Amino acid sequence: MNPHSQFCHNPDCPARGQTGKGNITIHSNKKKRYRCSTCKGTFTETYGTPFYRLHTTMDVVTLVLTLLVHGCPRQAIVAAFGVDERTVAEWQSRAGEHARNVHEHLVESGRMHLQHVQADEIWVKMIGRRVWLAMAIEVPTRLWLGGVVSVQRSKNLIWELMGHVRRAACLCGCCLSRGMLVCVDGFSTYIKAVRGAFRVPLHTGRQGRPRLLLAQGLMLGQVVKQYKNGRVVGVSRRVILGTHSTIKGVLGRTGTGSDINTAYIERLNATFRAMLVPLVRRGRALARTTVQLSAQMWLVGVTYNFCWEHTALRQVSIVGGQLRVRGRTPAMAAGLADQPWTFEQLLTYQVPSPVCVAPKRRGRPPKPKPSKVAQMPQLRLAA
Repeated sequence: MNPHSQFCHNPDCPARGQTGKGNITIHSNKKKRYRCSTCKGTFTETYGTPFYRLHTTMDVVTLVLTLLVHGCPRQAIVAAFGVDERTVAEWQSRAGEHARNVHEHLVESGRMHLQHVQADEIWVKMIGRRVWLAMAIEVPTRLWLGGVVSVQRSKNLIWELMGHVRRAACLCGCCLSRGMLVCVDGFSTYIKAVRGAFRVPLHTGRQGRPRLLLAQGLMLGQVVKQYKNGRVVGVSRRVILGTHSTIKGVLGRTGTGSDINTAYIERLNATFRAMLVPLVRRGRALARTTVQLSAQMWLVGVTYNFCWEHTALRQVSIVGGQLRVRGRTPAMAAGLADQPWTFEQLLTYQVPSPVCVAPKRRGRPPKPKPSKVAQMPQLRLAA
């Protein structure tokens, strides 16, 4: 037990979410509980993780979740470990919610310099119906930016997806000076969604809400495919924002192709189909609800970012006359991690609570109280 790496989880504690303050001490080694000296509260070591208040050992739960994230059907795990199917579903839901919190804390922090983003949506077969799964990727780092599950392929699906991309992007002037390219398919809703998501306020010093303008350096390209009898017979490329020369400049600088394409997000779709059982077109292990499918998507996506090394991101160097190959994950390429995480590290990562900030006082400042001397009655002296 290491109290220096822990922080208080109490939302009413002034020292919540802060490590290294010396306010966390060991309360019980046997029960693995910590104590906060600021709010006098105690909490367990597994608070804020999928293992909180589980009776099964951590090793068994980690092994089951590892099999699930690599495409093992839930029915096979039930037969192998002898646990109830509802228990496995609960573990998977917990891990998916935890993975989403980790993604929102580390990726959607508004610090990413996005250069080339690709987005696409695929249909997923469920029991009795079909749903749509939309995802986005930052191509140079192969970082998965998030996904959305929706019953319909509507504007709400695309707007919510672009919201994930917007929360991850840093739209300051230095980041957008070299340009940001977004490549999508021919779905017309992407045009309004991208325009609406990537707007920055124009501060003029005047009162009221500032005017929102489209971010400078934003480029948008579409790949429209023509089908005949279920086969692609033609592909056309459209430039919606920017110019063809500037788009080619971004593609050449990032090494992600010579023209507008969505090849990288389609390759990511294939990876998710291999690791996510409900995405298999012909199979019996289908998802029952969109909540379960969303939890599985977040678990696979965050594991892809932080735990799995990508072949295209390897760094080759010569050290002492020997060839050294260093594997990197998308999170390492994006500067979010310094080494590949193990799956257990991902599940035990605790997302800190927001730091306590004193509320800003609104309205007029209070009038200063008169001093006691000024309040004393003045006595007139008789002449």
